[in-house]
Amino acid sequence: MLFGVVMAGITGSAAATAWARAHARRNGLLDAPGERRSHAVPTPRGGGIGIVLVALFASAWLGWREGGVLWWCVSAGFSLVAGAGWWDDHRPLPAWPRLLAHIAAGACLAVGLWMQGAEPATVTLAFLLVPILVNVWNFIDGIDGLAASQALLAALGLACVLTGFGQLLAVAVAAACAGFLPFNLPKARIFLGDVGSGALGFLLAALIALGSEQRMPWSWPLLLLPVAACAIDSGLTLLWRASRGEPWWRPHVQHLYQRLARRFGHPAVTILYAGWTTVAIALMLTLIRFPVSLGWMGMAVFVVLSSGAWWRLHRGFEDGREGIGR
Repeated sequence: MLFGVVMAGITGSAAATAWARAHARRNGLLDAPGERRSHAVPTPRGGGIGIVLVALFASAWLGWREGGVLWWCVSAGFSLVAGAGWWDDHRPLPAWPRLLAHIAAGACLAVGLWMQGAEPATVTLAFLLVPILVNVWNFIDGIDGLAASQALLAALGLACVLTGFGQLLAVAVAAACAGFLPFNLPKARIFLGDVGSGALGFLLAALIALGSEQRMPWSWPLLLLPVAACAIDSGLTLLWRASRGEPWWRPHVQHLYQRLARRFGHPAVTILYAGWTTVAIALMLTLIRFPVSLGWMGMAVFVVLSSGAWWRLHRGFEDGREGIGR
């Protein structure tokens, strides 16, 4: 069955992405270059609709197969995030309606897990993770291939610790990302858009919450390791901007990955972050077999070292001296 999921996910995502590219060109849905963008030519957006359709079909099919309310709640929350993103890609949507959609989506996932009998900690985790990861993935969708490749790796890592239908969804997400990436690497012919980046954030939050439900409660922090690279870059960048009194909520190009991309080019940075996440996933798969204290200690060491490396590299860049690399 997994082989069929992979093939259907890749094929469906690629076909929908090709359609989205033509649709964007017909309707003028192009991201123009600018000082808050990391690309140099107008590029279609909204290609993440292929990933959305694959994941929505997968979650609806799982709901039909299992008959429980969880997967229908996943589908509802996922549709809220993707719908808000699709709207924003076509006609700019103010920040508050988008945030409300993200919070409502987190509530949908939390309710589904609660009705399935999940522990309160898992329900709370699901509610909080959705708006956080939706926005993290929106933040990192700034250079060629990064957001989709990070989601692909994270989904594969989580598939290794999930069982049953949760594992099937993780494989479907990874396959959908694989179908999109040829359009986004080595030079983007279309971007994910808010419809794709938000959807990936929701899906990864759902997979982490499902993993928390299936495993011992102490292990859920380790399930965050596959998304650690993106979360650390996004979180520390926001803190850094806030500490300088800058409007951290506004678009900018001061993430570490953006600064590195202007210096070394997009493919090199996407590969670098893929290596960072691969190490994190390997660490998760190792530590999850260890006693609680060792697992948490290993995770803490990884986060501290990663944060230190981020700080050292970020401090090494001077504003205004990087050139555009896309």
